[in-house]
Amino acid sequence: LLLLCYTEEAAVIVSGLKNTDVFVGESATFTCELSHPGVKNVQWWLDGSPLHNNFVTEISEQDGIIHTLTLNDVACHDSGTVTFRAGSLISSAKLLVKGILLER
Repeated sequence: LLLLCYTEEAAVIVSGLKNTDVFVGESATFTCELSHPGVKNVQWWLDGSPLHNNFVTEISEQDGIIHTLTLNDVACHDSGTVTFRAGSLISSAKLLVKGILLER
């Protein structure tokens, strides 16, 4: 138990979320890399609302280190701040969903 507590305290964000611009109907992917696995209470948010794994929102992790969020078929109202939280670690980035201008 002591080792787990130490591991969680020692974890840091190696690579945080990056601002992402996509067009309506595309997918937006955010990735956060931690220094090592074992961090508890991992959660993704969009503008303060918790996100859950479903057919539109894909949440995955690789080796407990690389955490990925993919938002599929985004709409303009999905623009906002994406936040990744793992224990006391937090990383945020902006999602900008751009409309497609139709030429007249």
